Amino acid sequence: MEKKRILIVGGGASGLMAAITAARRGAAVTVLEHNEKPGKKLCATGNGKCNLTNLEMPRDAYRGAHPEFVREALRQFSVQDTVRFFSELGIYVTNRNGYLYPHSNQASSVTEVLCMEARSLKVKIKTNEHVKAVFPEGGLWKVQTEGWTYEGDAVILANGSKASAISGSDGSGYELAKSLGHRVIKPLPALNALKCKGKSFAAWAGVRVEGKVTLCLEDIPLKSQQGELQLTEYGISGIPVFQLSRYAIRALDEGCRVSLLVNFLPEFDAGSLHSFLESRRRKCPYKNDQELLIGLFPDKLNKVLLKQPDLEAAIREFPLTVTGGMPFAQAQVCSGGVSTEEVRPDTMESRLHKGLYFAGELLDVDGTCGGYNLQWAWSSGAAAGSHAAGEET
Repeated sequence: MEKKRILIVGGGASGLMAAITAARRGAAVTVLEHNEKPGKKLCATGNGKCNLTNLEMPRDAYRGAHPEFVREALRQFSVQDTVRFFSELGIYVTNRNGYLYPHSNQASSVTEVLCMEARSLKVKIKTNEHVKAVFPEGGLWKVQTEGWTYEGDAVILANGSKASAISGSDGSGYELAKSLGHRVIKPLPALNALKCKGKSFAAWAGVRVEGKVTLCLEDIPLKSQQGELQLTEYGISGIPVFQLSRYAIRALDEGCRVSLLVNFLPEFDAGSLHSFLESRRRKCPYKNDQELLIGLFPDKLNKVLLKQPDLEAAIREFPLTVTGGMPFAQAQVCSGGVSTEEVRPDTMESRLHKGLYFAGELLDVDGTCGGYNLQWAWSSGAAAGSHAAGEET
């Protein structure tokens, strides 16, 4: 029996997983990669250390117009399946408080074992292939590049988003999806730092401090995150800010007024903070306000706080007006993408075209920090590859 031919556009995390899964199920697989080698963005994930996945799965780990879309793919290829898969490929997975990494601390090792497994399964990986069009014709799927037209029985679009400075993160997948009639929810940067209104941020630039940040839309608190904050010359960054950024940036795009309230001592409520500061004054009555804050916050932050009219209010609810996010090149992922209403959650197949599948970041799915976006790449890639090959997982 002739093998089913599957074309995969994109040789990143989800594309390589789809290729391996489909090839293991007997398909003849060709991967068309824009760059000179596959997995370039994967090699840069987690500051080059590659947070493969996470043992925890909070309810809000995934975002999008329909965050429940991820459930079926995650059921088919779970965190445990991910650990087993990479362990079998030779990656010794280490657990750091629920965050799972390769013991090598090198994302490149993850890319290498994926490529080795793909090639052992006779997957053809064609690099420097710039896809111009994807279309069905004569009962087949055709993928046209600058120099060739490939034919297959099914095609998987796994060519990522506009996030990252890595070459090839150009959003071309969105245009391919649109050309096939799919609706694309406007892609915007996510997991990103936020720019704020004002010209005095240079005074606190470089400070790292524990705190809690609350996102407000039209002055109404929406969500809060706590952890290490990074104060920058343009505003604010750090993991808590990254977690809130997709909501802030989308709200700004919709014309909402967006602000942040930063609490630099979240362990105190208003009353206990007042008592705490009064106790410091009583114990050292010879100190002025600036001296009172020594040992409490970094000096640069102290100077900023003391310029506010109400010191206690500044410590608990330092106000920031958000004006935007950093560019796509500095974002870890995008929010938005191909509408999941037009994709089957169990198979990743298009509801508009038989034999057309999607995987990874191209879809309107974005995860929080902590390995969730890579887990989505593994799960969606495995589902797309499996069902494109014509067999159940």
